[in-house]
Amino acid sequence: MKEEKIIVPANGYFMLLIFLVLFFGSIATIIMYQTPTPAIVIFLSLVMAFGFVMVQPNGSRVLLLFGKYVGTIKKNGFYWVNPFYTKKKISLRASNFDSERLKVNDKLGNPVMISTILVWRVQDTYKAAFDVDNYENFVRVQTDAAVRKLASMYPYDNFADEGHDEDITLRSSVNEVSEALEKEIDERLSIAGIEVLEARIGYLAYAQEIANAMLKRQQATAIVAARHKIVEGAVSMVEMAIEELNKNQIVDLDEERKAAMVSNLMVVLCGDKEASPVVNTGTLSH
Repeated sequence: MKEEKIIVPANGYFMLLIFLVLFFGSIATIIMYQTPTPAIVIFLSLVMAFGFVMVQPNGSRVLLLFGKYVGTIKKNGFYWVNPFYTKKKISLRASNFDSERLKVNDKLGNPVMISTILVWRVQDTYKAAFDVDNYENFVRVQTDAAVRKLASMYPYDNFADEGHDEDITLRSSVNEVSEALEKEIDERLSIAGIEVLEARIGYLAYAQEIANAMLKRQQATAIVAARHKIVEGAVSMVEMAIEELNKNQIVDLDEERKAAMVSNLMVVLCGDKEASPVVNTGTLSH
């Protein structure tokens, strides 16, 4: 048998009543009739007691008879099975797994620290019990392997200045990366009958040896982008100022004076510090 088989055993309460009748009835017979024959019934009833099994909600019991798979009890309740069955308990509850922080290289070769949070549960008890040695350890090892593979598929961040224009990155594309991670882990854990409910990145950062350098790089990129916006706005303001002066005929500016005014306005608008006004008491030519 290569697949899970769901069974519903005998009612445990009914078999418990039979056990009590046989056990205490045999004891009463021995006392009343002074005969040892009912001792055999007492022994059989004690053997019968090993067949009682209780299954809690979201729990299961895998039954084996001398190494042969018999079936799985998934419905919660109190049951009685063959006393010679081996009863292996497997939980069907959802479990959380927070992996250790792994040091891996991203697509660009940068070392990053990454961990994942996985929510999983057993779906096929036969595969979990017999297709892998230890399904809980299997989940941990395969999750770490999937995270390493995922990190090597995408860059940590998108640096357009180096010609790396990636649509999906580990830092910004949270949904896409989580979907890819969940699919990768689900394919690896299907052999053990494990269902992946959720998989997402729990921790992501550059490795310590390059963290400071990358932080400076990100700051420089932000400064360049801000400067670009400032210059773009300053050019628009200067252009608007010249157009308004010419339109209203406030002052007649030749090319040299326009260049001087543009230079002064650009310095004022693009400077890091506030401009200090200077009053010119002479002519515009001096």
